[in-house]
Amino acid sequence: MANSIKSAQYLIESRMADAAAGDVDALFDLGVSYSTGSNGVEVNMVEAHKWFNLAAVYGNEEAMHCRSEVADEMTAREIADAQRDARAWLKAGERRAA
Repeated sequence: MANSIKSAQYLIESRMADAAAGDVDALFDLGVSYSTGSNGVEVNMVEAHKWFNLAAVYGNEEAMHCRSEVADEMTAREIADAQRDARAWLKAGERRAA
């Protein structure tokens, strides 16, 4: 159990680092992990929507479809939270790049 938690944590941390470096596939992978609970990650639709949204912003067409599917299972408030979180992530990236 402890190893799977460490494994999930490592996966998320490494994909987040890749995402911060501009890897669109990493953004999509994070959305998949959070939407399906794969790799030991806890399902979190707000996080899934955020990462699919970010991947979609950078042109990943599959992410656009996944974002729509995830949104069907969310409340308007949850979608607004996910969009806010995505904007905050983008804004933080601009500060890192500056």
